[in-house]
Amino acid sequence: MFDLLGQGLLANLTPAMLLLVLVGTLSGMTIGAMPGLSATMGVALLVPFTFAMEPTSGLVLLGAFYMGAIYGGSFTAILVNAPGTPSSIASAFDGYPLTKKGRSEYAIVGATMGSFVGGIIGVIALIFLAPPLAQFSLRFGPQEYFWVAIFGLTIIASLATGSLLKGLIGGLFGLLLATVGIAPVGGDVRFIFGESTLQGGIPLVPALIGLFTIPEIISLVARRTRDATIADDDQQKKDTVWGMVKDVLSRWGNLLRSSLIGAAVGILPGAGGSIANLVAYNEAKRASKHPETFGTGEIDGVIASETANNATVGGGFIPTLTLGVPGTPPDAIILGVLLLHGLRPGAQLFETSGPLVYTFIIALAVAAVMMVPVGLIAGRGLQRGIMALPVRYLAPSITVLAIVGAYAIRNSVFDVFIMLALGVVAYLLNRVGIGGAPIVLGLVLGTIAETGLVQGILTSSGEDLPWLTFFTRPISIVLIVMCVVSAVWPFVQKRRAEARRAQAVPAVPVGQSERGGKN
Repeated sequence: MFDLLGQGLLANLTPAMLLLVLVGTLSGMTIGAMPGLSATMGVALLVPFTFAMEPTSGLVLLGAFYMGAIYGGSFTAILVNAPGTPSSIASAFDGYPLTKKGRSEYAIVGATMGSFVGGIIGVIALIFLAPPLAQFSLRFGPQEYFWVAIFGLTIIASLATGSLLKGLIGGLFGLLLATVGIAPVGGDVRFIFGESTLQGGIPLVPALIGLFTIPEIISLVARRTRDATIADDDQQKKDTVWGMVKDVLSRWGNLLRSSLIGAAVGILPGAGGSIANLVAYNEAKRASKHPETFGTGEIDGVIASETANNATVGGGFIPTLTLGVPGTPPDAIILGVLLLHGLRPGAQLFETSGPLVYTFIIALAVAAVMMVPVGLIAGRGLQRGIMALPVRYLAPSITVLAIVGAYAIRNSVFDVFIMLALGVVAYLLNRVGIGGAPIVLGLVLGTIAETGLVQGILTSSGEDLPWLTFFTRPISIVLIVMCVVSAVWPFVQKRRAEARRAQAVPAVPVGQSERGGKN
């Protein structure tokens, strides 16, 4: 294996291959930074161009594009509160508040270094842990996927910083949106109100743009000034890039934990970065000594999200290359390219086409390394351009970008109306303290939970008590325990914080008033 790794490294160090990786990374970052143009769409559009290339070059280009696209989604999430890809949902939770504090450059550096570390660790997991992890992923059935979705929904307790009740209302609204369209199992048509376009359900990316971006545009226009939303902080001028990089890399616990979460979630077919970034964000908040700062501009939130979603790139290729089971939608497209070139996933792929496979794997690592200089230069340039843009140009520009992004998914004007409608609803809900994050969480995980529940009951229909299988399978039991801990932990942290505050307040001596006088 090490000989093949050496061959793959040497192949990637040739000028032609380095240029190919650079082009793929830059192109992916550009597509990922545009709301609506997801990594999956970009990889699919790139496939025809790889047919005229040799298999190694085509796969390297696709892999570098994929890595860059996942990272590129962080730019708009941080700068204008519009996640470029579903994998960057959690990056907006703290990235945009950092922008409003004038620390957008710090957030971009955190996203860049997190993506770099996550990408490298994901590739390491792909190299050394592929066979055992791929076999373990096969043990996940519908019951386990149901509990994975429930575990994700327990994050609402952490996201609801102001009021748990309002967070639950938002989550239930998201679950309700997830029921629109044809049922994933059974084919029942629900809540389409005679509109055939809704049969496919609420499209995720237009919903993301509407729930996160439109409320900010409305607020920006209502205030008529940037000063109310994007502050100018002298601290950003004092920070050096190297100082910010060192600060991010010093948070090695968050980087390592989020990378492992991303790699682990990546091997679960259908999960991917849209779940990994939310889970990693929740775990970072739970492990923090100051969880109350999350959602107000905490750099650890950005690091956790971006580290996890780039780690899913390597993790997702584990079942793809070893079992032929795509971990994420872009993996399915790249698997199709492999098959078109006559390459069959499995142990034989590593034996008969070892140089090709390891060249592709090393190219993912090279793309992660290239993201650092390219991302810092491009990201900081974009940040300075947006900060310098007057509000009278910024609001219309973001609006046009949002409309184009919503339309680009299915070339549907109806998707634009869905985006605008959800945006107005989200703005009104924000006014009463219900944020967009729990709504998105319910929308993303609702379909997964429903599919797992129905399929689990159907596959166990021969049992006397079919629902009992959700509580008796070993992995399900572990996931149930994780759900309970995740749901209870925010209350434990709140109790601890109250206890610390109580200890910090000096006790008033008996017989003496609070103002220092005697009774």
